Amino acid sequence: MKSFQSLGIRAPILSALADCGYQEPTLIQEKAIPAGLAGRDVLGSAQTGTGKTCAFGVPILQRLAKAGKGTDIRALILTPTRELAIQIDENLKAYGKNLPLTEAVIFGGVGQAPQVEQLKKGVDILTATPGRLLDLAGQGLLDLSHVSIFVLDEADRMLDMGFIHDVRRVIKLLPEKKQTMFFSATLPPEILDLVDTLLHDPVKVAAAPVSSPVEVIRQAVCLVDRGNKTNLLAFLLEEEQVKNALVFTRTKHGADKVARDLAKRGVAAAAIHGNKSQTARQESLRRFKAGELQVLVATDIAARGLDIEELSHVFNYNLSEVPETYIHRIGRTGRAGHGGTAISFCDYGELPMLKDIEKLLKKPVPRREHPFPMEVFEAPRKDAKGRPVNPEDAEARQAAREKNAARKQQAAEKAAQKAQAAQSQEMPAQEKPGKKKKKAKAPAEVPGPEPAPAKPEKVRRTFPHGKQNRGDLQTFLDGQPQEAAPVVFAHRDPLEGDVIMDATARLLASKPVYQYYKPPKPAQSQGKKKKGTKEAAGKESAPAKAPIPAEKAGKPHHRQPPKKGVPAPLNKTHSKRSNRGRIPPRVEPPKSRQKDSTEQKSLMKPFYIDHD
Repeated sequence: MKSFQSLGIRAPILSALADCGYQEPTLIQEKAIPAGLAGRDVLGSAQTGTGKTCAFGVPILQRLAKAGKGTDIRALILTPTRELAIQIDENLKAYGKNLPLTEAVIFGGVGQAPQVEQLKKGVDILTATPGRLLDLAGQGLLDLSHVSIFVLDEADRMLDMGFIHDVRRVIKLLPEKKQTMFFSATLPPEILDLVDTLLHDPVKVAAAPVSSPVEVIRQAVCLVDRGNKTNLLAFLLEEEQVKNALVFTRTKHGADKVARDLAKRGVAAAAIHGNKSQTARQESLRRFKAGELQVLVATDIAARGLDIEELSHVFNYNLSEVPETYIHRIGRTGRAGHGGTAISFCDYGELPMLKDIEKLLKKPVPRREHPFPMEVFEAPRKDAKGRPVNPEDAEARQAAREKNAARKQQAAEKAAQKAQAAQSQEMPAQEKPGKKKKKAKAPAEVPGPEPAPAKPEKVRRTFPHGKQNRGDLQTFLDGQPQEAAPVVFAHRDPLEGDVIMDATARLLASKPVYQYYKPPKPAQSQGKKKKGTKEAAGKESAPAKAPIPAEKAGKPHHRQPPKKGVPAPLNKTHSKRSNRGRIPPRVEPPKSRQKDSTEQKSLMKPFYIDHD
């Protein structure tokens, strides 16, 4: 057998291990510590209670101490339960008490403020559960980019508790180049897939197969009816003179019920499970380790990670459906080479589970005689789908329904009391039943501040044309103040003068309308037209001047548009070819035309007001 000195461990850590009572390394420590010190990836398969914490804790401490103290998280240990995380953190502090390294632990169920403050001060080694770690990482309160050593402990338990997806998310936050140590009691296919993606050329360490429990544990099974299990437990506690015992139940409701029944029989007992607060769980565990409690009743959440020194007995109040869980339960006793006793209770409905356990162990579990033999041989009832219904689960569901109904009824009663209290406060004193009306005392006169001066009332203005004044108009006009010199309105002829004072004249003035020029019809010629000669064309197209009517004499002259069949004269700027087939251009007015109203003398005269 090798010693710790032969594994290459430094003196400060050897001294701390000696203080903890470690004399010789276990099989997994002997194989895993040298590989961890060399920086190799490690795949450890060992049952619980074989010293795995020391197997990965010593390499972490020695490698980080060699690099010196830092402020970033350089080692991360991921565990499935809070109790296991606390235990690992305590062990690391004990192993590294002579080193300048800082350790911290974070888990859910408690406030995060103290944990965040500890992280801000700087942590070298962090032990955490997946939920709280991802929560703080999502808030940006911790950085995992500097992690050089990653440890995944109880990986198969992570799978059983549904944490395997959280584990994959945590791995994505870690750097790709790092040392990884992977420990699991069993290696199901899902765990093997994770191993293949996480580990690189690992050193495989197998301390013992999972189906072989520690040989120093004395095992037995008692065939008993479900209703007599509590009586049998109390009997064995007294007959065996049990110093301390850990009792495992199937449900949380069952754990509370067993603890209450034992307390009624005078046995100091307490229960820990997921519904308990972290403070209550830690207090119960502390009292149990201190010897204040004789029995600690727990669910499978405490099946791993609880390191209780010299635990004498483990009782399986209910058998587990997973055979491997039986190994983890009884492994709470017989630790560090000490002996222990594991006694299981089995009713008629649990016989198939017992067969699976014996198949895993490859040997039968010894039967033990007791004064409460099995007398009920009825198979458990089945649900609509033909599956057997476990009475423990049915009882737990019924208890949960009753508890919820009681909680709702209590909330309704409180709401009714609040409504009644509010209504009684609003009800006048004389209307309250059973109370006589008391005479109200006159309040004492207390000198107060002087009243503010009254504001003058607003006077509404009235107008002679409004609805508010329906008097005589002449009376109103007579009451108005008169001016010294009355205004005299004088009118002048608006057509006198040459100055336009009003722009309205521009709007009222008529504007000329331009029309196309229409020459008169030409005279009919007796001879034929001669083509190709300008003289003939000119003679044929020469218009005859029409006399100007007498009514239009003296008025602006407007040329008539050309008649049908006679082409209109062209402007000088246009050619005959450019106007062929188009609308004739607009004819400009003659230069000698008369000026419009804006250019001639004013048609309207200014209006003056005389004050003389």
